[in-house]
Amino acid sequence: MRWDVCRALEDAHGLPRWTLFETLYRSAAWREVERGRGDLEAWLADAHAALEARAGRPLPRLHAAWRAAQGPVAANVALARALRPAYRVAVVSNADRTLRRRLGDGLGLADALDAIVCSAEVGCAKPEPAIFELACAQLGVAPEACVFVDDASENVAAAVALGMQGILHRVDRGDDLRAQLAALGVTPVAG
Repeated sequence: MRWDVCRALEDAHGLPRWTLFETLYRSAAWREVERGRGDLEAWLADAHAALEARAGRPLPRLHAAWRAAQGPVAANVALARALRPAYRVAVVSNADRTLRRRLGDGLGLADALDAIVCSAEVGCAKPEPAIFELACAQLGVAPEACVFVDDASENVAAAVALGMQGILHRVDRGDDLRAQLAALGVTPVAG
């Protein structure tokens, strides 16, 4: 999520912490978009209007700048590739309908994944149990055979409640995903 970029944009524009996140992802419009029922452009326009209302002044399109800065973490992509084929790897994301295209065409990550579970495509979102169950079904594994990695504690807790092992991973805090997975016995197979 590039929380560092979010904080830098908030600091640069004198906004309280979490303002960008809250105006973008804590709205009724986003809940509809992430479940495939809302209008992407209307959501972004509403989020910008909410941001300006909270700031009390006109602002540049900060949400667009934050989203543009979000991208793959090279070390984690390399790790995902190294885990395959010994392990099955999936992305489970609360995202709009552009996710699959962005992962494939834009970021070139589709070949590193066995499944992509996009909330907007399946009509449910993390932390709802159904999205985790869909991921397990697509991977062909039981929840007990899965390790779920996320940057939101409520999503990790929901996966654990379903029987998965969970890892709270935050790049901006210096978390090392390879070490976190190794602590659970998940390591790339030497080639």
